[in-house]
Amino acid sequence: MATKTVEGAEAGTEAQGDETAVEAATTEEQAGRAEVLEDGSGRADAVEEGAVEEAASVEEAAGEQEPAPDKAPSGVGQGAGAVVSAALGLVSLSGGWIGTVAGAREQLIGQLRTSSTASVATQIKAVYGNAWHSTALWAGLFALAALLTGVVVLARPAFGAPGRPQAPWTRSVAWAGVSLGVVGLLLAVLKYSDALLALPSTG
Repeated sequence: MATKTVEGAEAGTEAQGDETAVEAATTEEQAGRAEVLEDGSGRADAVEEGAVEEAASVEEAAGEQEPAPDKAPSGVGQGAGAVVSAALGLVSLSGGWIGTVAGAREQLIGQLRTSSTASVATQIKAVYGNAWHSTALWAGLFALAALLTGVVVLARPAFGAPGRPQAPWTRSVAWAGVSLGVVGLLLAVLKYSDALLALPSTG
C-alpha cells in the first residue's frame, strides 16, 4: 500500500508538472501572438503614416511645379481697334460728314466775306477753294487716325503676353485700316496742295 501511495503521489506530481508546463507553453504562445499582433499593427500604422506623408509631398511638388495660370488677354480690344481703323480709313476717302459740314461752312464764309465786285478768281478761291481745302484737311485727319490705330493694333502683341499669337482676322482688318489710311492721307495731301482736282483757271 505504501508503494502504491508513493507511486500515486509521483504520478500526481508528474501530472501537475505537465499541466504547469502546458499552461506555461500556452502563456508563452499567447504572449508571442500578442507581440506579433502589436508588431503588425505598428507596421500597418507606420505604412499608413508613410503613405500619407508621401501623398502630401507629391501634392506639394505638384503645386510648386504647376503655378496658377495667368489670365490671358481675350483680344477683344485688338479686334475692336482693327475695325475702328478700317472704318476711319473708309471715312478718310470721302471726308465724312464732318468734312462735308466744314466745307459748306467755309463756302458760306467765303460768300459772306467776298464782295460782288471782287474778281472771279478771288470769288472762286474764297467760295470753292477754301471749302475744298477744308474737306481735304478733315479727310487727312481721318486717314492719319486710321493709320495710327492700325499700327498700334499690329504692334500690340509685341508688348503683350509672349507666345500668344494674334487672331488672323484681327491682323487682316488692321492691315486694311493701315492701307486705307495711307491711301486717304495721300489723297488728302494731293487735294490740299491742288495737285489733284485743282481750281479752274480764270485767265
